[in-house]
Amino acid sequence: MVASFLRVSEFARGGRVLEKGGTGEHLLFTLSGRLQVVDLTVDGKEIGLNFLGAGDYFGELSIIDGLPRSASVVACERSLVASLPRSQALHLIYHCPLVAERLLKRMAATVRMAANYRTILGMPSAPQRIFALLNQFSKVAPGGLVVIDNMPTQQEIAIMVNTSRETVSRALHILIQNGVVEKDLRRLIIRLPDRLRQAVSSDGELRA
Repeated sequence: MVASFLRVSEFARGGRVLEKGGTGEHLLFTLSGRLQVVDLTVDGKEIGLNFLGAGDYFGELSIIDGLPRSASVVACERSLVASLPRSQALHLIYHCPLVAERLLKRMAATVRMAANYRTILGMPSAPQRIFALLNQFSKVAPGGLVVIDNMPTQQEIAIMVNTSRETVSRALHILIQNGVVEKDLRRLIIRLPDRLRQAVSSDGELRA
C-alpha cells in the first residue's frame, strides 16, 4: 500500500518545504494549506511562481531525472505535506499507466504555464503584468461567472510580477473603480473580462 510509505510534515507560514538545488528524494503532496513555488533571478531576487493547494503534488521532475530541485517551495499558510520516497513514486509511474498519463498531462500543463509566465514577465509596464497575471488566474465558475478563487495577496502578486505591493494596490484600485473586478472575501470576481484582456493588450491602460 502506497499510504504506508507516506510521511506527513507540518509547515508554518513562511516555512521552506523544498530548497532549490536540494536532492529529489521524495514526491510531495499538499494535504492542506497553500504553498508557492519560488525561484531566484540572476541578481538573487526571489520571484514567486505558481501556487499549490490541497490535492496538488510537486517535485516530480527530480523524481524522474534524478537531478537537483529546480525551484524552492514555501508555505503561504499553515500546511500539511505528505512525502513519498522516490523508489515508491517511480514504481507507481512505471507500473500504473494511468498515473504515468496523468503525470505527463500535468507536466505539459506546467510547461505551458511557465511559457505564459515568461511572456508576462517580459511585458514592459507593471500594470500590464498585473492585469495579465489576473487574467491568467481567472477561471469560469459554474454559472458562467469569471472568478479568481483564493486570490493571492498583494505582496504575493508583487513578487510574481517583479513590482511593489503599492503598485499592485493601485492597479487593483483602478480595476475596482472601473467596475472591472469586485472583491468577495478571498475571491475576486471579474465582472468585465473583456476589459481586463483589453488592458493587457494596451500596455496596462484601461480604455472605454
